Amino acid sequence: MTREGQLPPPPVVWAQRKEILFVTICLEDCKDPVINIEPQIIYFKAIGGTEQKIHEVTINLYGEIVPDRTIQNLRGRTLELVLVKKEKGPYWPRLTKEKMKAHWLKCDFNKWKDEDDSDDDDGMEESGNDLEEMMRQMGGLEGTGDSKTNFDNLDALGNEGKGMDSDDDDLPDLLQ
Repeated sequence: MTREGQLPPPPVVWAQRKEILFVTICLEDCKDPVINIEPQIIYFKAIGGTEQKIHEVTINLYGEIVPDRTIQNLRGRTLELVLVKKEKGPYWPRLTKEKMKAHWLKCDFNKWKDEDDSDDDDGMEESGNDLEEMMRQMGGLEGTGDSKTNFDNLDALGNEGKGMDSDDDDLPDLLQ
């Protein structure tokens, strides 16, 4: 909660893996951001939002990270951070050191992976920690990401798509 005199925090979503944390600070039209990443603290202050107000948040992290391995991607609506945990493996029970319910902090279930889920991406993490490549795949860094689906041959379904759907059958007349 914000107290009188404090600046409102922007919404923050987070997810984690064995070695990394994803922290996304959501602030539309973000201007003049001040970002400070320390081993146990994330500090963010910027002007933004629909009312172009100053927003500020200090996150005291549950554990330690390696600040010089942080990847930052500032977009129009978000600041995406990929943070490397100092200790690989144990999942944090929460993002913050304090055991609190913050209205501005939520889980990012699109990126979340439970500790006991299959480790399909662990090969990537163990083979050199290629976080830059992961950000390219997410569209966060320069790179083409040319894995777009080609819809040019949809007419190859036969009869140019006519009469192929099972719901195209004649429906009986309704009784009046």
